[in-house]
Amino acid sequence: MVRVRFAPSPTGLPHIGNIRTALFNYLFAKHNNGKFILRIEDTDRERYREDALDAIIKGLKWLGINWDEGPDIGGEYGPYFQSRRIEIYHKYAKKLVDEGKAYYCDCSPERLKRVREEMRAKKLNFMYDRHCRKRNIKSDPTDPSTVIRFKMPLSGETCFDDVLRGKICFDNSTQDDIILIKSDGFPTYNFAVVIDDHLMGITHIFRGEEFISSAGKHKHIYDALGWEPPKMVHLAMILGKDRSKLSKRHGATSIMEFAEQGFLPEAMMNFLALLGWSPKDDREILSKDELVERFSLDGLSTKPAVFDIEKLEWMNGEYIRMMEVEKLTENLIPYYRKWGWINGEKYDVEYLNRVSAAMQERLKKLTDIKELGFYFFQEPSGYDEKGVRKQFKRDRIPWMKFVLEKFENLDNWREEKLEKVIAEGMEKFGVGAGKLIHPIRLAVSGLTRGPGLFELLEILGREKTIARIKRAINWIENNVEE
Repeated sequence: MVRVRFAPSPTGLPHIGNIRTALFNYLFAKHNNGKFILRIEDTDRERYREDALDAIIKGLKWLGINWDEGPDIGGEYGPYFQSRRIEIYHKYAKKLVDEGKAYYCDCSPERLKRVREEMRAKKLNFMYDRHCRKRNIKSDPTDPSTVIRFKMPLSGETCFDDVLRGKICFDNSTQDDIILIKSDGFPTYNFAVVIDDHLMGITHIFRGEEFISSAGKHKHIYDALGWEPPKMVHLAMILGKDRSKLSKRHGATSIMEFAEQGFLPEAMMNFLALLGWSPKDDREILSKDELVERFSLDGLSTKPAVFDIEKLEWMNGEYIRMMEVEKLTENLIPYYRKWGWINGEKYDVEYLNRVSAAMQERLKKLTDIKELGFYFFQEPSGYDEKGVRKQFKRDRIPWMKFVLEKFENLDNWREEKLEKVIAEGMEKFGVGAGKLIHPIRLAVSGLTRGPGLFELLEILGREKTIARIKRAINWIENNVEE
């Protein structure tokens, strides 16, 4: 059975590269009816962050990436935590020491600093000088005065096969005697990852190409323990649109920032899946089920993927337009609460659904409605400056007063009735529809664009519409010169 894992380190908030790796693992497992495991690599206790762990869990759950195995916590699977498996790592570290494949080292930080400075003076990359390799120090993995180092071969080369990249080899003379167990008793990443991947029966490892340099070290540890390594799949990196390393300036980098900005998890999953993988046709909108069905190793690329925030926004807009209006309202309500537009559980669902229907075609992100549709919930605090210069002229006042009077006397506040009023004004004043529509739109919304005016007015209702037109007429009379 295919068994894969996502093994993040909670030392920072999960970024796009992390979550893309999780998604590829997940899709591969589901495509092959396998298991997807979440393992938290939390052995770097100095850099451990509780908020990072929380963001990892929330990010995966938000995207709909659920893991299939782990300790039972209240009837649900919790992730595996390396910090709770210390005795296992000690057991295998002792085994390697007993077999002469690893050794205890008591070099002080001061000595290591001196060696590092000497090598820097010689313009050499720092490598431990193997001072303790033959000293046969007796100690224990829990002794804070020692660490356990692995005996790397001193000559020859080490090779491993990467599913995407073929055979990759390292010169052993460039490989350091890496630390397996630190002075605090916790394992290093390079050691714990090998132990856990083997004991958890991991068959394939999907991870970023930055881990290629570690793969040679891992291969040595696998060999020393007599284990067969999983198949390695080192994914291409993700770059910004300018082909530089992905950073904050290319858009949000923490996965939960995208949720806060109004992106939908379905759109985010679709977008991430296409960063370094292709379904081999021109389709770009793929549901979760379709991604699972079509995901395969031969669709992966070794070329860097480009993170294009504009394409993500386009795709998110497509998903918004595919939603049922009621579902869109459900997704918007948390933002309405956050902005204070609705309070508690009392709100007019029918009204909110009408707003959703009017705005659905215009949203790329859920949060866009704050800028594009605020007037459905609060009176405009001002008017668009360019619109004022073009539409709020004093000669429009008679036209607006005519529309206002007709609106006040309408017996039926429906789109067709509202449209008829504008038609009457066009005939009376001999002007085109825009001469009436545009200043009225600016008066009631503060903006020069939005859904159809008559749809907008019907949703707002008679009372708000009339009050806002009166306010706008008064504003023009007091602020616009003859």
